[in-house]
Amino acid sequence: MKRIIVIILGLLTVFFLLRMNTQGKQITNHIKGIVQNTISKPNYINKKGDSILTRVTIPEGYKRVPYAKGSFQEYLRNYKLKKHGAPIINYDGSEYFAQHWHDAILEIPVPKNGLQQCADALMRIRAEYLWSKNLQQKIGFKFTSGHYCSWKQYAEGYRPKINGNKVKFIKKANKNYSKQNFYKYLNLIFMYAGTASLHTELPKVKLSDLQIGDMLVNPGFPGHIEIIVDEIKNDKGDKMYLLAQGNTPAQNVCLLKNFEDTDISPWYRFNKNEPIYTPSYYFDNPVFVRFK
Repeated sequence: MKRIIVIILGLLTVFFLLRMNTQGKQITNHIKGIVQNTISKPNYINKKGDSILTRVTIPEGYKRVPYAKGSFQEYLRNYKLKKHGAPIINYDGSEYFAQHWHDAILEIPVPKNGLQQCADALMRIRAEYLWSKNLQQKIGFKFTSGHYCSWKQYAEGYRPKINGNKVKFIKKANKNYSKQNFYKYLNLIFMYAGTASLHTELPKVKLSDLQIGDMLVNPGFPGHIEIIVDEIKNDKGDKMYLLAQGNTPAQNVCLLKNFEDTDISPWYRFNKNEPIYTPSYYFDNPVFVRFK
């Protein structure tokens, strides 16, 4: 017992030292996660739950914000999960080095080609939702160059001819509206779109207007992006949210713990003009965007 206490105190000492500099923030969160897993257990996790709705319970005094049946928000809230305890697996079949920062794994296959990274996974979720609602004509994303590439265009046989920042779409293939061809289209999107293009293309959302499906983004090469997958509210109007992410290398999409406020983990509170720290990334100037 004494040895465990000494180890924890040692980790906490390193934690406070690392809090003194920006570069140590990510290591700090890893240490906090290890300490949390050592001395506490999640309070809001139902291990038998097979969806976000049934896996994560809510704090006293809060209720889930209602959304229309069939909406993108309800689609995310009811997203299916792997069994509790499932590890984060990389595209090559290896286990990710940080297994302590997630509370659930979403049932999204990870292609072995390594293309489905953080922004890609969220674009896939959005595209699959539109496909499931027979709204295929609305599936489309902009490349980082700014050129719009729709599923309809791709299905009709048009392919991009890319020369630097110049893109032309040329008829090269026969019409093919199959699901198999749809995933080939997504692989093309994964190659030429990402956090930077989503940040530029999508409308920004005020903190007061956030809803399920909105995404926390830091554009870059690489940048990072995370998506709100649930939302709760109390009688005072205070809200909390759940965050999920894909990552680099390409890997399972996971529901994130909250190491900054472990009393409510995996729920998050967002405050105006304050940074948002998640286990894998730090949004010092949070920007939220919304799919059109």
